[in-house]
Amino acid sequence: MAVLWTLALLSFGVSGSRLSDCSYYGLLKYLNLTAPSPVLQVMRPVHNWNHTTDVSLDMVMYGILDVDEKSQTVTSHVWIETHWTNEFLTWNPSDFCGIDKVTIPKSLVWNPDVDIDEDASDSGSLREDPLLILMSSGRMLTTKHQRLTSTCQLNLFLFPFDVQRCNITFSSSSYDTGSLKLGPARSSYVITTLSDVFMITQGAWNLKDVEVSLFDRSNGNISVSKLRYTVSLQRKPMLYVINLILPLFYLLILDLASFFISGSSGEKLGFKVTILLSISVLLLILNDILPSTEDTLPMIATYCVSVFTVVWLSVLEAILVGFLPQIDGFCCKEGQRSEDLQQEAVSHEEPGGVLENTEVKPGKVLPPDDLQEFLREILEEVRAAPQEAGRPEERSAQEGRFRRMAKMIDYVFGLVYFLVVVIFFLYFCIIWING
Repeated sequence: MAVLWTLALLSFGVSGSRLSDCSYYGLLKYLNLTAPSPVLQVMRPVHNWNHTTDVSLDMVMYGILDVDEKSQTVTSHVWIETHWTNEFLTWNPSDFCGIDKVTIPKSLVWNPDVDIDEDASDSGSLREDPLLILMSSGRMLTTKHQRLTSTCQLNLFLFPFDVQRCNITFSSSSYDTGSLKLGPARSSYVITTLSDVFMITQGAWNLKDVEVSLFDRSNGNISVSKLRYTVSLQRKPMLYVINLILPLFYLLILDLASFFISGSSGEKLGFKVTILLSISVLLLILNDILPSTEDTLPMIATYCVSVFTVVWLSVLEAILVGFLPQIDGFCCKEGQRSEDLQQEAVSHEEPGGVLENTEVKPGKVLPPDDLQEFLREILEEVRAAPQEAGRPEERSAQEGRFRRMAKMIDYVFGLVYFLVVVIFFLYFCIIWING
């Protein structure tokens, strides 16, 4: 009897070893994956067509390569992981010596057609893994790396202290919400943490956070499931502060200090014109950075234009202040000419003056009418001489009037200029800090 039990146990062990296959080939043969099957490749992997295929996605940022303000695009290096369940490809690991997962080519099975709505990359930027991992529960996992160039509506109002929020939206172009449902595999906090850990390069930007949101969008009678990753990027402003904002500030301070230069000196006007040309060069640099499609003028552009306008007004003021003293010089020349005429009249008043200064030509006598007219002119000039002699102080006061006016204009404009600059910088500091 004991011999029979021993033989029975041995025969059971031999038969069990024959039934149990420990090779991947046996597993693939069991799953009908040894050859391409059109059914497994094309058909959505559900036993009942009413069942929805849940597709879970993870997107981790590996690098921020470029942000192009002109073309409104963001280039990044992303790693995308996709999960879904194939109801036809399941097995019991105990039947295959504990094999609970296997790697198979992606081309053998159905894959969800999930695309990025904002994708503007070329086909060569995508590096997709040709294999996927199949779990014993039918769960599938595939990964891909992509140099993603995505469109993004950049808000440059607070440039260079701006924070950009760019969306990367995943959706299916072939299946509606009833057939395929997208969802995040991990939370926003986990995705942000993983992105910070694996981030290789960020360039001129810092990754603030990644927010994950799920929503459905209807297009007529069809509702499509969408999964959106909102990536928040904060610009590193130090380069622009050093190369743009501070030079403009220093030029404005130099222009303010030019009010201590004498207004009569031509160096003041030349100094201000040089400052104006320097600001023009910085405006050209700014033009290469900012796009021309902005609906609202960025603060940095307002800052530059304001500085340019203030310095331009300062140049006009310097021209005016330099011109007014020249009017005094013109009046002085006119006054000197009048004095010369008076001296000539006085010389005619003196006894014998007319005869002494008049060349007598023999044989030529003035007619009585001309002589009478000549004597009348001399009499009028002699009468006007005492009145003109009492006006040198008044004329001197008139000669310095425009010079004093120039000094007053320069003083008032300098004071107003200083107040405008202080208010101007306080305003921009408040806007940028609050922003």
